[in-house]
Amino acid sequence: MTSPAADRARYDRATAHLEAPLAVVDLAAFDANAEDIVRRAGGKPVRVASKSVRCRALLERVLARPGFAGIMSYTLAESLWLARSGFDDVLLAYPSADRRGFAELASDPKLAAAVTVMVDDQAQLELIDRARDGGREEIRVCLELDTSLQLLAGLVRFGARRSPLREPAELAALARAVIARPGFKVVGVMGYEGHIAGVGDAPAGRPLRAQAVRLMQRTAAAELAARRAEAVRAVREVVPDLEFVNGGGTGSVQRTAAEEAVTEIAAGSGLYQPRLFDHYTSFRGRPAALFAQPVVRRPGVGVVTVLGGGYPASGAPGRDRLPVPYLPQGLRYDRQEAAGEVQTPLLGAPADDLLIGDRVWFRHAKAGEMCERFEELHLVEGDRVTASVPTYRGEGRTFL
Repeated sequence: MTSPAADRARYDRATAHLEAPLAVVDLAAFDANAEDIVRRAGGKPVRVASKSVRCRALLERVLARPGFAGIMSYTLAESLWLARSGFDDVLLAYPSADRRGFAELASDPKLAAAVTVMVDDQAQLELIDRARDGGREEIRVCLELDTSLQLLAGLVRFGARRSPLREPAELAALARAVIARPGFKVVGVMGYEGHIAGVGDAPAGRPLRAQAVRLMQRTAAAELAARRAEAVRAVREVVPDLEFVNGGGTGSVQRTAAEEAVTEIAAGSGLYQPRLFDHYTSFRGRPAALFAQPVVRRPGVGVVTVLGGGYPASGAPGRDRLPVPYLPQGLRYDRQEAAGEVQTPLLGAPADDLLIGDRVWFRHAKAGEMCERFEELHLVEGDRVTASVPTYRGEGRTFL
């Protein structure tokens, strides 16, 4: 690994012929992160989360590596597009109401064989049936388990509000309903423990919060491991030939892989290593995806202004959802303005060494959302751009 100052010099040299704003992916860091995810998965295949990558060329790159198998997608339209592009194992991680997409899926044997859809309610099956428009292909179905930790009879909850299916018997009942309905096949079970995989347990400068998060995650992981094992057993009694059980995320790879009931791990954000994934005790990734904004003003001593940069991430609003000025180190936002739609003032001693036209390199708070702002990613090897590849946006695809 090189120093931040050396990385900044490399990125500046590599992109000197390009106009900013621009986005890069450092391939050495990307590949190192991929290798670490596979190592932590302990021999279980890793399904790459497309929403955290949003670039077909980089999806192809990571899936060519040993240890990765299949894509976890985020919309039905994206799933069909990926399947048409040659990806033959696409798990849609969220239920859909895309009637036109379901009509296409039900009428095309290749698509139906490649795409698995998410279901947690019989009403979703009814919607699919109404959307078939004469299509008779069998729809592959995955059932989602609610992974949240609930205490005090549900008065206290940790985890995203996703599936209504919490108890093993509920999952098994839906499995029976699916197989009793012509045109559907249960092939998998999924559970995403975002309160473990997506919450850092070492927040900087907050030792008490760190202790509380670690206690919550230990409790949640133990409860979920037991409940998930029971749920999988219950579903296998209904569907003995269940193909996969998916779980985890970048922040919980090794913990989830240790569960015998889980057959594959989902991960994606760790490939780019955005800022929200800096604060984990279980792994340390390398920042791989960055974007650069040009300096356009010098309003005073210790201040520069860059063009744009107001790219907040999804989730509960807060300062942790903003990109972070990364290189040169030591820059910070003006609290009254933060990251702006058209301009962003940055404060700090390094500002006095920046000239008009120089670049400030940022890291996004989340992974793939950066790609919604840029049409291409410039792939950096050493101090050269060796290729420029389109993001989903660059291919004219904005799925969500």
